[in-house]
Formats: sequence, structure tokens, C-alpha cells
Amino acid sequence: MSGGLVLAAGDGTRFGGAKQLADLNGRPMLEHAVRAMVAAPVDRVCVVLGARVAEVRRAVDLQGVEVVVCDEWGEGQAASLRAGIAALATCDSVVVALGDQPFLSPAAVERVLHSRTPGADAVRATYGGVPGHPVVLECSLFGRVAALRGDAGARALLDDIRVEEVACDGLGRPDDIDTPDQLRGASDTAEEAITT
Repeated sequence: MSGGLVLAAGDGTRFGGAKQLADLNGRPMLEHAVRAMVAAPVDRVCVVLGARVAEVRRAVDLQGVEVVVCDEWGEGQAASLRAGIAALATCDSVVVALGDQPFLSPAAVERVLHSRTPGADAVRATYGGVPGHPVVLECSLFGRVAALRGDAGARALLDDIRVEEVACDGLGRPDDIDTPDQLRGASDTAEEAITT
């Protein structure tokens, strides 16, 4: 069984507010990433929330996915990843994406999942040769995720394991949006990108 995990627990410090709720093409930014994961070939989908959880749940159509509340969200991305992986611990693998990645493509999720091999502990999408998301973590890594701390997230896991990198050029876009300027600069092609 495969799981899909969208990390969206942060308080948007660099953004200056709840970027999960920031409007992009008529929808909250987080909704784009959740819709893409729901459309991908995964068996279960979870979204991890933390800061402003009640506000996000009211304002964002989470497509009926399982919501995991990370009370330790202030620690950094590792806490969100721990909470999400714990919720999906019965899965054979989990595809991780970011809630501020509105141009995520279901096709990219499918490609990294289909690129799993017995020799790799993780599969990571690349765009123009640059590593990005989504990232597949095999269940063999779940114990190591539980030991992660701070804001490193999955990056700390991928340095000393066998990682398969898979080109996802043309399948959505890797942009993550951290500032209002980046949001303003985002084109109005979100719908095309997430359905490619």
C-alpha cells in the first residue's frame, strides 16, 4: 500500500502569514497540492497541519483526506514529517510533497512511485537536473524518520542512503512559494500544471 503525504504545518514566517490560505487562481495554495496528491495513484493521503489548524481546515477544501495535526510544528519540518509518517506507518512507501508546492503534478507522483526499485531506499524527482519533490520514502526508512529533529526534513535522510533520481521535467513545476513576491510572480497556469 502506498501513502501520499502533504506537509503544510508551518506558520509561513517568510511569507508573512498563513500561506496555506494564500489565493492562487481562485483557490487556497494548499488546496492545489492536496488535489494533485488525491489525483495521484496512492492508496491513502494525509495532510499534516499545525499552525492555524482550525483556520486552515475551515478555509481549504481538503478533499476528504486524513488530517494529521502536528502539535510540535514550531520545531520545523522534521516534526511534520514524523507526524505524517507515523500516521502512514502501515504503508509500504510514502510519497512526500510540500503544501507550498501548488504546481505539483499527479503525473510526477506517479513517475516517482513507478521508479521504485529494490536497490533504492528513496526516489526523488528532479527538474532540470535539480532535486526536488515529490520524494518517495520506503518503509525501511520510517524508523529513521522518527529520529529526525529540526528543520531538515527528509533532506537529512537522503545524504547517506541509496536514492534513485527520476527526471520529472514537463510534469508540473517544482516551484515552492515562500514569499508574497513569489506568489505574485507565479503564472496563472496552476490548473494546467497540476493536471499535466
